[in-house]
Amino acid sequence: MKLLRNREVFSVLMIMLIISGAAVLYTHSLDRKYCLLTLILCSAFIVLYLVSTALRYRKLSSLTSEINSILHDESRMLINDFNEGELALLRAEIRKMTVRLREQSQLLKEDKIRLVDFLADVSHQIRTPLTSLNLLVSFLEKPDLSPERRREIAHELSGLLRRIDWLITVLLKISRLDAGVVKFRSETIDMNEFISKASAPLQIPIEIHGQNLIIDADGSITADESWTCEAVGNILKNCMEHTPEGGSITVKATENSLYSEIIISDSGSGISEDDLPHIFERFYKGKDSDDSSFGIGLALARMIVTEQNGTIKAENSAEGGARFSMRFYKGTV
Repeated sequence: MKLLRNREVFSVLMIMLIISGAAVLYTHSLDRKYCLLTLILCSAFIVLYLVSTALRYRKLSSLTSEINSILHDESRMLINDFNEGELALLRAEIRKMTVRLREQSQLLKEDKIRLVDFLADVSHQIRTPLTSLNLLVSFLEKPDLSPERRREIAHELSGLLRRIDWLITVLLKISRLDAGVVKFRSETIDMNEFISKASAPLQIPIEIHGQNLIIDADGSITADESWTCEAVGNILKNCMEHTPEGGSITVKATENSLYSEIIISDSGSGISEDDLPHIFERFYKGKDSDDSSFGIGLALARMIVTEQNGTIKAENSAEGGARFSMRFYKGTV
């Protein structure tokens, strides 16, 4: 029997035979008429032990077979037997482990798909300015190029290099946020000072575009100053790019007992209804986006805000133009 090949079962069986033999001999010495009864009882116990052990090992074998099937066939689900007992508990725990492993496997597959898509988008975004760089460099190689045209090309090259540098910097920030390695600090900052700092890099471009930046800030905000300045700056940059010359960009910041809110609105044409559901998606470029847009500034802004227990929403204001509202909550939402 295969069962007797198990050393544990064989050892217990030998002990039971020895005890049974000793019991039969002892009853034989006392009274022969009880000898047969003792032999029958001992034999019954031995048979009962062998049968129960065989049934238990059959269940273990079935469980092993099911686990082996799971390892080689993911379409099969584990364990339908939910009887009471230790084996049933073992089956239940293995089933939980199987479900957890399958969930993790599915998440890994989804991460791989996102990584492939992300790399494809990155390569496409970098390839576009690189193509322009190669074309401009080929123009510079022409011997009959005028000094004025050479300066124009050098200026264009400088602008393209700045775009690539900005793109790589933002992509690195996004990858750090995706990996969960960014530790946001909790700082209480004066709202007016914070908005001024966030808008400082765009003051000159806004002035060049003939736009008017209106700031109405009161109260304070509790967030990571550096990262949140990045988020607000990206939204301001988006509004600046979609506001016509002579238009205005308004920043209104307030604080109450529940949250600090920053509302940024512009006097542009607003956001297309088709673009609104996708405005914060990575690498999404709306219908009115120009060729210099990468479609990652707003995606980064959303990641920064949501990672700090905040919310961000884009909509069209009743007066016309786009309206972005950010809320940084003081408690868990």
